[in-house]
Amino acid sequence: MGTKFKLCVNNKNYEASLEKGKVYRILPDTEAKNHNLIRIIDESGEDYLYPIEMFIDVKIPKSAEKLLVT
Repeated sequence: MGTKFKLCVNNKNYEASLEKGKVYRILPDTEAKNHNLIRIIDESGEDYLYPIEMFIDVKIPKSAEKLLVT
């Protein structure tokens, strides 16, 4: 499985951590998914859990992925 990304469509209550309309890298976390949460590398540069309904899937071309992963 390659790197995955999600688009933030709702940052209510997380305005300092997430930007609405921004693409974020996700990290696999099966336990979080079982609780309807997703692990996101947010504006702090660290990974945290957020409600999954705040994000939608987005496809990033492989050629662009390396620009988003640091």
